[in-house]
Amino acid sequence: MTRIDKNTGGAAVTVRGLVKHYGETKALDGVDLDVREGTVMGVLGPNGAGKTTLVRILSTLLAPDTGRATVAGYDVVRQPRQLRRVIGLTGQYASVDEKLSGWENLYMIGRLLDLPRKDARNRSDELLERFSLTEAAKRPAATYSGGMRRRLDLAASMIGRPAVLFLDEPTTGLDPRTRNEVWDEVKRMVGDGVTVLLTTQYMEEAEQLASELTVVDRGQVIAGGAIEELKAKVGGRALRIRPADPARLRPLAAALDDLGITGLATTTVDTDRGDVLVPILSDEQLTAVVGAVTARGITLSSITTELPSLDEVFLSLTGHRASAPQDAMPTEDLQEAAV
Repeated sequence: MTRIDKNTGGAAVTVRGLVKHYGETKALDGVDLDVREGTVMGVLGPNGAGKTTLVRILSTLLAPDTGRATVAGYDVVRQPRQLRRVIGLTGQYASVDEKLSGWENLYMIGRLLDLPRKDARNRSDELLERFSLTEAAKRPAATYSGGMRRRLDLAASMIGRPAVLFLDEPTTGLDPRTRNEVWDEVKRMVGDGVTVLLTTQYMEEAEQLASELTVVDRGQVIAGGAIEELKAKVGGRALRIRPADPARLRPLAAALDDLGITGLATTTVDTDRGDVLVPILSDEQLTAVVGAVTARGITLSSITTELPSLDEVFLSLTGHRASAPQDAMPTEDLQEAAV
């Protein structure tokens, strides 16, 4: 049961001024964050941005140097025992016991959460069915595919019916089909009233699941809000232009390149769709594009305006792609946090 603090304004997760150092490296540098109850907050950023450190602090695996955070009304430092009973956590890699069967993994976690034996058995059966693992229930987890382990890991995080679920890059390394299955299950959880904090590097994942985004880079929050709001803040648009004659596709792209327009990305030619995507930042650039096409005598079949992609938004905000490598948490600190 979520115990929302009246002082948090109805937020399931509240973070204020969170700071965490690893030696000389400042993993978190004054992070503020609010996650509304019953929603998915996407925390977007490259490797080393501080996403995993944030999740580890909110799930009581690490203590912050300074700052304060509450989850479901419980303080992460002063009330860790109570907090752990109302949260679930799925990390980047499935943390199941490979020697145990799928059912035994879930039953063991249920008992560790002090569920009565009957309740732990029933809950294990229910979740195995929900995650399409019933047929493999008695097999050792070591025989599971990567996608099956991920589903088992998600099921394990749901044993205690958490009010808040932390998903730290949950689809890392999964194939597209399994990723979609995980997405469907996360949507179902939210439909059941679970609040989710999702960290990810995948733009598509953020757009599929999150109702709001917080963009983190080098330990700081650099932007936040609804996805469409973030796109609008950047101020960029893209024109998708299709010539009436497919043979004029390359001349069209050449005409646009000659303009030297600088937007959030470069002009791209999509031969499969038969159109050209050109980024613009102003109405003046829009006028210049139309003028260039007219001057070349190119007849168009369509021209539409699109907001920038989430990847382009991130590039504009940070100066690099979300998948750009960054310094990761030192290995010794990861090992210490896991203890």
